[in-house]
Amino acid sequence: MMKKVLLTGITGFLGSHTAIQLLEKGYEVVGTLRDHERSASIRQVIVAHTDKVEHLYLEEIDLLSDLTKWEEVMEGIDYVMHIASPFPTALPKHENDLIIPAKQGTLSVLKAATAKGVKKVVLTSSAGAIVYGVSRDKQFDETDWTDETNRRDTTPYFRSKTIAEKAAWQYIENTPNAPQLVTIQPGGIIGPVLEKDFGTSANLVKKLIDGSVPALPNIKLELVDVRSVANLHIKAMEDDKANGERFIAANGLCSFKDVADVLRKKYPDRKIPSKMLPNWLVRMFSLIDKEMRPLLLELGANRSLNTEKATQHLGWQPIPLQQGIIDCAESLINLKIVK
Repeated sequence: MMKKVLLTGITGFLGSHTAIQLLEKGYEVVGTLRDHERSASIRQVIVAHTDKVEHLYLEEIDLLSDLTKWEEVMEGIDYVMHIASPFPTALPKHENDLIIPAKQGTLSVLKAATAKGVKKVVLTSSAGAIVYGVSRDKQFDETDWTDETNRRDTTPYFRSKTIAEKAAWQYIENTPNAPQLVTIQPGGIIGPVLEKDFGTSANLVKKLIDGSVPALPNIKLELVDVRSVANLHIKAMEDDKANGERFIAANGLCSFKDVADVLRKKYPDRKIPSKMLPNWLVRMFSLIDKEMRPLLLELGANRSLNTEKATQHLGWQPIPLQQGIIDCAESLINLKIVK
């Protein structure tokens, strides 16, 4: 019998890559999406990368759907990968637009999984649930937590991920017969984009090669290839050593300049910025470009991540960052997202 995995948020950047890897490994995948109108397009995307699409099933359900609906889609499921979470490209007007669905959706998934005897839930959290509100210059690991009460050094998205993950661990601790839980904390996710509808950290690469960033802000991010994050989710699902643990998915602190240098070498004919932008000018620029505002927390910061737990406990080996950057750029050009 094939093992059956419920994967929430299959239309997302990480969700679609994870679905492809699961299908290739011989799992049945039930992917959830908010709108059935996306069914045909996401199936087409996945068909382009695996010939095992006959084992893919799609269900329409929202993070705020009632528990009965979640229990229905959880019928016969062995494992759950809860990847879906609101991810804005710009700061929302009302933070509860992120926090409520992130927390309620996570608890609905866990409650339904408990009711239906699911073995394990792998929850996609974020490095944003680890590195904010405490220090701007430190190496963090899985024992660290973002202080969501520090509103000066957090965004609504990071608060939503922190609150949702804390709620998940509290539920597991307080609920008899709950499934095993593993949480994954990715840094900024790059790598090959599979379709034109994407809202991810791949925007960093897009902005550097499409000419929309005139100069480079003094910003460093922990980046990781989407294929490696998907792989870590599957390793955590399959390995009992992962049960009850958090795992950081990252592959090195990388500045905008580092990314630009890789892209400039690959695309010498493109106008890729090389000059640095003063911090005050970055703040002014963010008034025009709303997608820059969440990045203001990173100005001058050095928040690095320790990934030894994933590499040593689960044998995780991330794809080299340079390859992820180039593959991301190539996909953006091939899909004509960047001309």
